[in-house]
Amino acid sequence: MKISYKWLKDYIDTDLTPKDLEDILTQTGLEVGGIEEVESVKGGLRGLVIGEVISCEKHPNSDHLSKTTVDVGGPEILPIVCGAPNVASGQKVVVATVGTTLYSGDDEFVIKKAKIRGEASQGMICAEDEIGLGTDHDGIMVLPADAKVGTAASEYFNIESDYCIEIDLTPNRIDGASHIGVARDLAAFLKKDKDISYRKPSVDNFKVDDHALQIPIEVENPEACPRYSGVTITGVEVKESPEWLQNRLKTIGLNPINNIVDITNYVLFETGQPLHAFDADKITGGKVIVKTMPAGTKFVTLDEEERELHENDLMICNTEDGMCIGGVFGGIKSGVKESTKNIFLESACFDPVYIRKTARRHGLNTDASFRFERGTDPNGTVYALKRAALLFKEIAGGKISSEIIDIYPTPVEDFKVDVSYSNIKRLIGKEIPKDQIKTILEGLEIKVGSESETGLSVSVPPYRVDVKREADVIEEILRIYGYNNVETSASLNASLQYALKPDPVKIRNLMAESLTAQGFNEIWSNSLTKAGYYEEGETFKYENTVKLFNPLSNDLGVMRQTMLFGGLETIAYNANRRNEDLRLYEFGNCYFHNGSDLKDAALKNYREEEHLALFISGKKEKESWAFAQNESSFFQLKSYVENLVKRYGLKLPALKAESFSNELISEGVVYATQNGRKIAEIGIVHPKLQKQFDIDNAVYFADLMMDNIILEQKNNKTRFTELAKYPEVRRDLALLIDKQVTFGQIREFAEKVERKLLRSVELFDVYEGKGVPAGKKSYAVSFTLRDDEKTLKDKQIDKIMQRLILTYEKELGAQLR
Repeated sequence: MKISYKWLKDYIDTDLTPKDLEDILTQTGLEVGGIEEVESVKGGLRGLVIGEVISCEKHPNSDHLSKTTVDVGGPEILPIVCGAPNVASGQKVVVATVGTTLYSGDDEFVIKKAKIRGEASQGMICAEDEIGLGTDHDGIMVLPADAKVGTAASEYFNIESDYCIEIDLTPNRIDGASHIGVARDLAAFLKKDKDISYRKPSVDNFKVDDHALQIPIEVENPEACPRYSGVTITGVEVKESPEWLQNRLKTIGLNPINNIVDITNYVLFETGQPLHAFDADKITGGKVIVKTMPAGTKFVTLDEEERELHENDLMICNTEDGMCIGGVFGGIKSGVKESTKNIFLESACFDPVYIRKTARRHGLNTDASFRFERGTDPNGTVYALKRAALLFKEIAGGKISSEIIDIYPTPVEDFKVDVSYSNIKRLIGKEIPKDQIKTILEGLEIKVGSESETGLSVSVPPYRVDVKREADVIEEILRIYGYNNVETSASLNASLQYALKPDPVKIRNLMAESLTAQGFNEIWSNSLTKAGYYEEGETFKYENTVKLFNPLSNDLGVMRQTMLFGGLETIAYNANRRNEDLRLYEFGNCYFHNGSDLKDAALKNYREEEHLALFISGKKEKESWAFAQNESSFFQLKSYVENLVKRYGLKLPALKAESFSNELISEGVVYATQNGRKIAEIGIVHPKLQKQFDIDNAVYFADLMMDNIILEQKNNKTRFTELAKYPEVRRDLALLIDKQVTFGQIREFAEKVERKLLRSVELFDVYEGKGVPAGKKSYAVSFTLRDDEKTLKDKQIDKIMQRLILTYEKELGAQLR
């Protein structure tokens, strides 16, 4: 939201600087994001003066240049070489003196002393396009003879300088989305120390000139349109707006269009009330109807785009078809054009939910929808209508040719709130004098109805859509009183809290530190995501998504069921910027709905889980002369996961492992405890899904169930074991086995055969090829043995190895190579 400093001062008398305003507005909750000086002409014509050409003669060394002398009101006559064909002695001209900066779009250049074809030149005689006053470059700008030599060009051309104050408006403070709204807050703040108030432009001069154009209004959907006001103006002339109006709009970043559209924009940013002007002659049937239209109805908006309407899109219609998407965007047929002579002016209050949903459905975000989505003042429509109508008469001519038609079946009353002094003191932390409280409320236009020894009964105007409870009123008092005026207490209050065991935060931090130390980067993805990710899904079904009733956009319409899609978006983003070798991790929650009626908000219908997602893609190591680069792999990711969970008493080899594949993961393994509690899934992202995200390198994804890991940690104590006194012994076996036999089976049978002395089983070579029969593979497996009480003897070791061989032969059909 942008505010003009000069424009703001039309509504409140103050000599505060823009910097002073920044401090005050930020204190009152209208945080200022920045202040920028704005000039009606870039550079403000600084360094340019009015001069008179004293002499003009042909340049001795050029056919198209002239050698002139120019009086600019200084102590010296300036020699200037000029290339314009129309320069002549006696002319009053605009001169850029040495050191002046001139602008051409985003480019700029500085006027310097120079020699042009051997002749000295100490300035530049300017054409209008060279100083931003027009587009003509046929010759220099020649001024009237009465122009005073030495006058600053900024003064002569009445160049305005203003400040644009950008306010980072929070969604609840839509009352501050106008110059009058900001002036109201400013006056309330200043009223604490002096008698000051803001003022609204008077509309007392509004009167109906004739009844030449009557356009009746019918509201078929009062739920979506609680109030609709309209008036007609005839005989207008559509033309360029006056300079003062153009400058006001330019200061806040709006491009002037024509006087009719500019007035509606001006009143919008003045009062906060959106208006819409229709070409009255294009209203078929001479009647305005506010209603919804059948789903699938085609409608072409002002941007010449054909849109398909939803059955709940509120439309402003004539007797045959739609003219405007109510509160959002106008239609191409009924808009104001140069030929327009008669206007129907609309000022309405629309239901925020209807407007928000319509704007999101069509991907539209306009100044009008921004305000209607957050709630406009239902009692301000007629004032804005009168204000605009008077400006139409002043700037565009014409006559007010109808009474104001105001459809307002159920007037909105003020919100009644009871406020106790004790709660004001309790929530603010300081006792504020009662008279000061009432002064603050009066400044905010919150009426005090009755007062007792214990508190107040107040009426809050409807435009304060965020002030409906006692705590809201107290917050209003505090923000105007000033947060900085509440002293910090000298005492410190604390309470004892029971610490969870194990501490989830500690576990999460330890995991993050471990991953970061191994070269991973942490990412944060939005828990709101695209519904399209789940619409065709089998693993994560669309009916199980938690859907938002009022999504910010179509891309943020549901809550995620998996961390996979957010990670792939991040990988694609980095890959597009030539950062393809990635190791990423993210902690986050996933959300699930059981598929019942979404209107049933019972907690039992929803589930939330914490997950840790790991992603690796691209090269395993950075490029180096010391070793060859290898691609990332499934087993690399598996080792990261194994090291993570080992610290919490979980060993992947001891978990139940099952292979799986689906439309998201082409090959994967899920690990679960013996009682079925899932711990982790590790797999290769499906090539089709990678293609959907335009990712070339293979992506490996692991999903760790943090809630289950923390539960398992409760049952597993980390214990210290002293270093072994006796040596380990290693024996290797080369086994010829069927292809379908897994290393997990080999390890499982080994642990059954020897529980006491077997310390580890490792696979260190796999071979398939020449010398190995079809359907077979060769595994080289190492077995580490140790007795903590004595040194193992060969006879004991051989006996164990023989039992292992017999078991593998019997159970797996293995052969020794």
